[in-house]
Formats: sequence, structure tokens, C-alpha cells
Amino acid sequence: MIDRKTLRTETERVRAGMVRKGIDAPLDEWLSLDEEWRLLTTSLQEKEAASNRMSQEIGALFAQGKKDEAAAAREQAGSLKAEIAELTDKDRELRERLDELELQIPNLPHSSVIDGTSSDDNVEIRAWGEKPAAENTKPHWDIAEELSILDFARGAKIAGSGFIVFKGMGARLQRALISYMLDKHIKDHGYTEIYPPYLVNRESLIGTGQLPKFELDQYHMERDDLFLIATAEIPVTNLHRDEILDYFEVPKNYVAFSGCFRREAGAAGKDTRGLLRVHQFDKVEMVKFVAPENSYAELETLRENAEAVLQELGLHYRVVDICAGDMSFSNAKQYDLEVWAPGVGQYLEISSVSNFEDFQARRANIRYRPEASAKPQFVHTLNASGVACPRLMAALLETYRQEDGTVAVPEVLQSYMGTDLIIPPQ
Repeated sequence: MIDRKTLRTETERVRAGMVRKGIDAPLDEWLSLDEEWRLLTTSLQEKEAASNRMSQEIGALFAQGKKDEAAAAREQAGSLKAEIAELTDKDRELRERLDELELQIPNLPHSSVIDGTSSDDNVEIRAWGEKPAAENTKPHWDIAEELSILDFARGAKIAGSGFIVFKGMGARLQRALISYMLDKHIKDHGYTEIYPPYLVNRESLIGTGQLPKFELDQYHMERDDLFLIATAEIPVTNLHRDEILDYFEVPKNYVAFSGCFRREAGAAGKDTRGLLRVHQFDKVEMVKFVAPENSYAELETLRENAEAVLQELGLHYRVVDICAGDMSFSNAKQYDLEVWAPGVGQYLEISSVSNFEDFQARRANIRYRPEASAKPQFVHTLNASGVACPRLMAALLETYRQEDGTVAVPEVLQSYMGTDLIIPPQ
């Protein structure tokens, strides 16, 4: 969430940020209620002070033997306490409503974020590697059928559309990708591995910004009021909810593999075939907790860490600077990495690299001490996919398919796969 002082004193900057993101939020209602609450708070404090003075006066009157005056004062004190109780209830109601409204106000885009209203306005910063020729390739769903490594029909039979069964070398490739990416980020980039729960409570989703705005997009277990995670960002960021980190603990860099569950997959009616848009998928996620002054340098490091995976796998990709209108509710700056899939002839978003500044940290109350005895401050949080498996597998199958129908295994995966070639069944 945004600092309340910023909402009050830099209202037009907040309003402009909402316009840039194309998000309508109840800022005016919040400001009106905030003014009402502050006036009520002043009145409540004055009445509480008067009640304390009156209690002392009543005691003094009784001590002086002025029973009639003390009784009259006690009656007045009773009326005052009733007013205080009423104002206290109103104060609680206003606080709760302010909290509700505040959670609906999006993060502000960083000054470096380009203007725009949709993905059409995003800007390619650069590309890596040569775009592979498409002579020998096919869409990955056809390749997977030839190799007998994915079973879309049985996935749909078991759970419904958008759920996939990986089998044989497909399951091995999935496992190899996960192990390789975890090892890469742990050994080469210095991240600490986390294996998080796949279910989280409401507080966790509020902390990272999925609730209350996107509750209908979540898989909700109503009986326990728990939610299946859409990304490991949620549980990993909440590891330090309501904590104060010591100065020597920051930065903290975590990497986590998890299953991810997204109800909205395919809702737009496009890219629904194969692995492009599914309800359940695996992903390796990187999360950083950093000092505010270092967060934009850390953002570039995070992007480089995600890119390193694609480079070692030899996949052509591009880095895209995301415009304000295409960014998420919670982030302040975002890059997307888009890998080229020659079989479908398009770039596939495979990693979003985001800086949330202190937006998530305020919602989750995550702070740190810049020095041993310093006053706690909010950390900045960042995350990136490092990377998502379904589209990565799609790009690999389509990029490395050979003329004879086999698929070459990139060198960095061969020790995990135990082979350098995926061969169609005979």
C-alpha cells in the first residue's frame, strides 16, 4: 500500500499514477473518510482528556466532603464516557473502512516507466540470440504427441481443460528444468532455496496484493479459507510478514520451486492450446528483500539472473519494458522476458521482473534496521520468474526439434536428463 502521508500530501501525484496505470480506485472516498476520521480522533482525544480530568476532580470533591458536587460531576462523567464509547465505535468503523479502501489503491509507476495503455505500447529494449529457423519445427503440441511426452486429453479427463499430464521423457524434462534452474540460481547467483506451502491464508494474499482486488481469480478453499497460490512469490514474500530484519540480513535472496494455480488461464479466449495458457503449472521464482536505495540496481541484477537461464538454454528471447497501463496492480517497474517459440511463430512471456518498492512491505509489514540501533524502515521487495516451465518447455521443443523428429537436449540439461536426445517411440 501507499504511505498515508503520500495519499494526503501528494494526492495529485497519486491520482496521476492511477490514471497512468488505467486503474480506478476509491481515492476520493478515502480522502473524505480520512478527514472525517482525523476530526473524530481529535474530538475523541479531547473527550478522553476531559474524562481523565473529571475523574481526578471527582476524587478531589469526595476527599473534600463535597458529596453533592461529586455526584453531579460523576453523572456528567457518565455522559462523557457514553460519548467516548460511541466515538470509539465510530473510530473503529472508520479505521476498518479506511483500511479496505487503502488496499484498493494501486502502486504508483516509477518515473522511468513509459506511458501506454496496453501491451501494444510496450517497448522492446533488446534481443538475445538469433531467431531460429522454422523449417523443421511444428507447434509443441504436435511435437509432444509425436514424442508421446504430454497427454492433454487425459489431463482434461482427470481435471478439466487447462490441466496437463506429463509422462515419460516429458516428465523427466520437466523435472530436469526445475532442478537445473534451482541449481543455477543457488550455485551461480547465491539464492537461498525455499520450498513453500501451496496454500496460503488471506493475510498472505493481502500482503502481496492479490487480495482484495483479485479474489475471484484465485482457487479458494472455502471450508478452510485458504487459497492455492498463483506463484511462489506469495508465500516467499510472506516469510517475513510482521518481522523486522536486522541490518546484516538485507539483502535477502530466495529462490523457490512451486506449482502455480491460476483460475483465469485462457479466459481471454486466445493461446489456449498446448502449454501456452494453463490452470496448473510449475515455476521457479526469485524473491528479493533489499534496502530502498539499492532496489533499482537489484532489479537489473534480477533481470540478468532470469536471462542467464534462457542464454544457457540457447533460446532466442527479447527484453520488454512494460508500459504503465500494462503493469500489474502492485508493481512500480516491470520488465518482461519473452522467449521465441518458432513452432507457433510468436514471443511468449516467460518471466516478469518487477520492483514493488515498499508497496508489498507496507501491506505485509516487513521492515529492517539500516544499522544496528536504527529505527526500522520498510524494505523494498522484488521478484521474477526464473523461469516458468510450460512456455519454456514449449520453446525448447519447438527450437530443438530435428529434421528426423527427435528433439536435441541442450547441453546444460543433459546430465539431468541422462540423454542428449528425446526420441519418438518406435
